[in-house]
Amino acid sequence: MSVMEQPGTVTSRPRMFHSLSLLHSLSPSPKADEEEGHVGSGTSSRPTLAFRLPNRNTCASGPTKGGQKTAASPVPGSMFSWVSKDARRKKEPELFQTVAEGLRQLYAQKLLPLEEHYRFHEFHSPALEDADFDNKPMVLLVGQYSTGKTTFIRHLIEQDFPGMRIGPEPTTDSFIAVMHGPTEGVVPGNALVVDPRRPFRKLNAFGNAFLNRFMCAQLPNPVLDSISIIDTPGILSGEKQRISRGYDFAAVLEWFAERVDRIILLFDAHKLDISDEFSEVIKALKNHEDKIRVVLNKADQIETQQLMRVYGALMWSLGKIINTPEVVRVYIGSFWSHPLLIPDNRKLFEAEEQDLFKDIQSLPRNAALRKLNDLIKRARLAKVHAYIISSLKKEMPNVFGKESKKKELVNNLGEIYQKIEREHQISPGDFPSLRKMQELLQTQDFSKFQALKPKLLDTVDDMLANDIARLMVMVRQEESLMPSQAVKGGAFDGTMNGPFGHGYGEGAGEGIDDVEWVVGKDKPTYDEIFYTLSPVNGKITGANAKKEMVKSKLPNTVLGKIWKLADVDKDGLLDDEEFALANHLIKVKLEGHELPADLPPHLIPPSKRRHE
Repeated sequence: MSVMEQPGTVTSRPRMFHSLSLLHSLSPSPKADEEEGHVGSGTSSRPTLAFRLPNRNTCASGPTKGGQKTAASPVPGSMFSWVSKDARRKKEPELFQTVAEGLRQLYAQKLLPLEEHYRFHEFHSPALEDADFDNKPMVLLVGQYSTGKTTFIRHLIEQDFPGMRIGPEPTTDSFIAVMHGPTEGVVPGNALVVDPRRPFRKLNAFGNAFLNRFMCAQLPNPVLDSISIIDTPGILSGEKQRISRGYDFAAVLEWFAERVDRIILLFDAHKLDISDEFSEVIKALKNHEDKIRVVLNKADQIETQQLMRVYGALMWSLGKIINTPEVVRVYIGSFWSHPLLIPDNRKLFEAEEQDLFKDIQSLPRNAALRKLNDLIKRARLAKVHAYIISSLKKEMPNVFGKESKKKELVNNLGEIYQKIEREHQISPGDFPSLRKMQELLQTQDFSKFQALKPKLLDTVDDMLANDIARLMVMVRQEESLMPSQAVKGGAFDGTMNGPFGHGYGEGAGEGIDDVEWVVGKDKPTYDEIFYTLSPVNGKITGANAKKEMVKSKLPNTVLGKIWKLADVDKDGLLDDEEFALANHLIKVKLEGHELPADLPPHLIPPSKRRHE
């Protein structure tokens, strides 16, 4: 027998093949490199090796010789240094091109697995889709019948839209999404919920009774280039009307409330009663108080004294339903294009309308921040839901007495809330409604619930602590790149420029179109005061001017700004024209107007204009 054939003898050739095959198995292939992400590229943190090396200088045991293992050839430690680095390397942060893309990926990769594992969608809200992250800002109008919801939309876009009906009776019996489109037309609800480009696919869960009362009115309109508006049926009184709708009206509104950027509650100045259904709707919007604005419409139909009483009654009624210490913002006005019936409060109505318009115009710029905020709220709720479900699972028996234990757990859900709150330091405000959760748990099979999986929760915690913080920086960067992004067209353009702009020709703008200097008409009165202040070479000092200016009782900060505006030639003294200008600006401020940042051209004294 040759040496090659003697048993127990280790030859060089098999040993060589063994080493080569081992090295080949340890070497990362290009294909695996593509699938797993190249080492150091920041796309994967999974270790490549699935076993532990027995020794720093040996990669495996050699063939047996006489029943004993022989060590294979030593492998330099540097050859596998990339393995240990990759195993210890912390995953690099995700890189996103836009905030919407980042939110979409974070939700799909980090939050959605937690929601699916603990059946979040069966209890709270359907899963989010791509359209939810890409859609335009939406405004939801809610109110009792004949409060002017449809008229409000007509006033904003200054155009009739398909499906629009206006009247004193309950005319709008459908949810109408007024959106931009190349041509004017209507898309029925059943077709709308299968369109992946629209954020309404999950409304399919409310059934045909709702979908037959849902449509999209699309039309080319500049206002709708930036926002979409959701018109809703008028809220009725009584239990019978609520049931006869055939769908859960409050649940539909709650679905919209989670996804819209602004919720406008409209009230009629003549009908302040809040029906049972309206009260239920407002309570359904409980977790979205930051989106709610209240409009007291048709305020031009009552006298000033009555308007004060109506406003107070509205605030009192809302205070009983919206259980927050803060007072909700109420905009008073008449939001339509008809003449004011009682024009006594015209200036008030104009100022309120401008404030509301500015709030709506800011929605496109703040849309990314709103979506980020909503995702954070959803993640916090999903975490709490996971703790609740896993706690119920933990308390359930394995074999006998499941139904009786289920009833006991549902009845004692409040105690479970308190236990979770103490163990995980969770704020009580993060928990879902106790009554609603108890109702939903009645129909659930607790045996299908999942136990606590810390890895899923840690992933969401990492998202909230790190990824969201990076997206916040991107939000500000996107806002800085789009500073002029605002709603344009329709009623928003009517008061932006020209003599009918808000405040035009008032306050510091008085006399803007006059040929004569507007201060000149009161200058003789100011001159009498000027010459009592001992002018030298036609000018008074700052100390003498101060003695007269402080009589206005305005703060020194305001008087200091007036001095800077009035001292046109910046010589530290005031001549008769500059002194008259200072008194004019004091009068402007005392009348409740704001001072300009810079002196408008029409207020520059005539003798100084040739130097400007």
